Amino acid sequence: MNTAGPPGPTDSDGLDLIPFRGVRYIPERVGSLAAVTSPPYDVVVRPDGLHHLESADPHNIVRLILPQAVSPDTRNALAADTLRRWLSEGILAPDEIPALYVYEQRDGDHLQRGVIGALRLSEPSEGVVLPHEDVMPHVIADRAGLMRATAANLEPLLLTYRSEGNATGTTAVIERTVKRPPLLATTTEDGFAHRLWSVTDPAELAEIRADLAHHQALIADGHHRWATYLRLRSEQPSPTPWDFGLVLLVDTARYPLRVRAIHRLLHRLPVPDALAALKGSFRLREIPGPLSQALNALADAAAHGNAFLLAGAGSFHLADTPSPELLARTIPTDRPEAWRTLDATVLHSTLLEHVWRIPEDAPEHIAYIHDAAATVAKAERDGGTAVLMHPVREEVVRDLARQGVTMPRKSTSFGPKPATGLVLRTLAD
Repeated sequence: MNTAGPPGPTDSDGLDLIPFRGVRYIPERVGSLAAVTSPPYDVVVRPDGLHHLESADPHNIVRLILPQAVSPDTRNALAADTLRRWLSEGILAPDEIPALYVYEQRDGDHLQRGVIGALRLSEPSEGVVLPHEDVMPHVIADRAGLMRATAANLEPLLLTYRSEGNATGTTAVIERTVKRPPLLATTTEDGFAHRLWSVTDPAELAEIRADLAHHQALIADGHHRWATYLRLRSEQPSPTPWDFGLVLLVDTARYPLRVRAIHRLLHRLPVPDALAALKGSFRLREIPGPLSQALNALADAAAHGNAFLLAGAGSFHLADTPSPELLARTIPTDRPEAWRTLDATVLHSTLLEHVWRIPEDAPEHIAYIHDAAATVAKAERDGGTAVLMHPVREEVVRDLARQGVTMPRKSTSFGPKPATGLVLRTLAD
């Protein structure tokens, strides 16, 4: 067991990524690695996706990240007991020595590679790790309770940084590493092929650490978990393992991410009522299906200004060309123009707050769903309204983050996201 404390701060004001003893599934103890993985907790569509994952394998990681019980305390205790049992039974086991982990995802022609490690935490004001979205307090409280109970980082956040695009530093280590046999390789049911390698050579670890110390990162996925890391760090005397959090760092100069939208499901607002409230303030047009054709119409409209696709009750409606007077009255003026004209800003400040009067932090009124088809299906089944969004360009996100301006919560979905369950980090070790 490695008994040394965590390394001290680097001489730079940049990223400080350190190795850890990754906890991984023992392949011989589970049906398959693919069957025990899961999307990140906030991507799992509930309850259908949750039930599907639970039935895929009795040891699916969803039993840790989304334990099912009546109360939060009971759920968290269940997750902690399950993690302890799986460790004691050899379902999960820590690697012998600390490592950084090179992680590869491939989907057809799209290739993403990055490094998983424990990243020293920093406040947004320090300018090292830049958030770009607001967060919801109740989600942070939920994740904090789970992390406290399990004393573990159960899934890596997705962070991006940008190099000069040269095969040096971290990239050089990655490209040497992927020529070796991987620790694991699996293909999940979404068609993504995953491979994982460990990096333990002191010279290579130092090469990565020295390179990343000159970079800042953007939170691509995991704002609530990063905020949770910071909350839990504040509860502990330093130095402590809680000073670090599990992340995947991807150089988007070498491996560009996909940027997609996160859609809204308004549980208690039927489509006719949603449309009636928009009359006179937005241009409304019924769009023929199927969903793919309706999304193409949304993309065409979004190229010229704010646009939303409303779905449910067996139809699609495009809402675009909002009233300038309505926007002037409802959009805050103390932010940059790029923020004021975001679809997510118009949705939250104008539609949710002023037109539909739907509280954005109330799960009984609104859900945030990554998959457009799943959002529409739930709206049809529940009698609500699906509000489908068009994605924001990555450069807009990064420019706003560098200005210290956060976008409305759940504005973007960067991907591909790391599969949950390939490597965990326990903090009790």
